[in-house]
Amino acid sequence: MAQEVRVAKTAGFCFGVERAVSKVYEQIAKGGTPIYTYGPIIHNEEVVKDLEAKGVQVLESREELARLKEGCVIIRSHGVGRDIYELLEANGIQIVDATCPFVKKIHHIVEQQIQEGRRVIVVGNSHHPEVEGIRGWGNDTTLTVENAEEIENLPLKEGEKLCIVAQTTFNYNKFQDLVEKFPKKRYDILVLNTICNATQERQVEAKRIASQVDAMIVIGGRHSSNTQKLFEICQKECRNTYYIQTLGDLDPECVNSVRSVGITAGASTPKNIIEEVHTNVRIK
Repeated sequence: MAQEVRVAKTAGFCFGVERAVSKVYEQIAKGGTPIYTYGPIIHNEEVVKDLEAKGVQVLESREELARLKEGCVIIRSHGVGRDIYELLEANGIQIVDATCPFVKKIHHIVEQQIQEGRRVIVVGNSHHPEVEGIRGWGNDTTLTVENAEEIENLPLKEGEKLCIVAQTTFNYNKFQDLVEKFPKKRYDILVLNTICNATQERQVEAKRIASQVDAMIVIGGRHSSNTQKLFEICQKECRNTYYIQTLGDLDPECVNSVRSVGITAGASTPKNIIEEVHTNVRIK
């Protein structure tokens, strides 16, 4: 009996990542000035290695940015806080802004809500660069939460005006659950679902496929937040779920004996890696 292999239609580069990577290659083609990205342009080691081979340097800290005297800095799709723009502008460094428009929208929301006197709460991973960037458009009262326990411990004053936003790659159902944990009567709450459509669609499709197959393969970088969430979602639906970065990480024995295999991939996974995994699973 032939094995069925199903690849998610939403797998691979999302619009924001595609745009960011394209901007780096455009700068390489122009040449003439040192090119830097602030943090890896995407959470995918294969892509980052290719860019480094073409002369693009990754800067990891604010201190490294501050030392630059020339060149072009590309801001990745995760975005950055206001202070990074101010630092680069003050030093006369060229900025190529590849911030995802969905993330940019959250920056504008946070800035506006702070001006209107609301305390902003970001639902997401406080250590993720996107969330750090979002907080960089807030103020000293801006907070981050990732679970119900953290909500219980928030230093809020009764009657306080709150605005709740989400990291674009946060799990939609988890976001809804956490929002319900805020006691409505004690605060004036404005909730804005800022999870991007591509993330929601990818999570819904991955869940559906995982529930219908014997084994599920999730492809993406180890540090990719959205890939980690896809893995969690798939694992709940399919016990035999495997997280790989490239074909080399896949143990063929894991999928050889099953009748159906599903494949999905994070927003920072190049098409060629997905196709390579698909081809090898299909022809085994």
